[in-house]
Amino acid sequence: MTDTKFYKIVKPLVKIYIKLFYPSQVIGLDNIPKEGRILLAGNHTKWLDPVLIVGVVNRQVHFLAKDELFHGMTKGIVKGMGCIPVNRKIHDKDALHGAIECLDKDLCVGIFPEGTINRTNDPVMPFKIGAVKACSDSNSKLVPFVIKGKYKLFRKNVTIEFLKPITIGDDLEKDNEILMNLISNKLTGGE
Repeated sequence: MTDTKFYKIVKPLVKIYIKLFYPSQVIGLDNIPKEGRILLAGNHTKWLDPVLIVGVVNRQVHFLAKDELFHGMTKGIVKGMGCIPVNRKIHDKDALHGAIECLDKDLCVGIFPEGTINRTNDPVMPFKIGAVKACSDSNSKLVPFVIKGKYKLFRKNVTIEFLKPITIGDDLEKDNEILMNLISNKLTGGE
């Protein structure tokens, strides 16, 4: 896996799309290193979340994406964007290996640890362990992000905040819970 030409072509268009239709407040962009391995992990509110991240982050983000997107009309787009397929019905070790492979090449990976869009009334759904496991196995830092607000056309209703990078230790369950609580607290105003 490498950064892709398709992403470089599409990114300016996505940036314009976000600025025009879903202007957003972006906080903490300087917490994402300009180079080197880094994993971005945060809450998932709507299908527009990865579009927003592509539009604001200055690096190519290799997202884990549900494997259904790698078939039919969306196949060329997700492959061209450098996405990593994940089968959400199983504990997908291939997806984890794909993320680690990207990180080992000093690339930027994006994961929504909830595994799907949160349609519950809870601030976040339980986080799957893949983000912290990928960081632990590749000796990568993790930059948590928090998306707040509702996407509304032409309104600056959404804020995305990138928090300071964190180091993942040996206790993955504990670190996963810390990550989930950090994001949940930011969403509820607890921190």
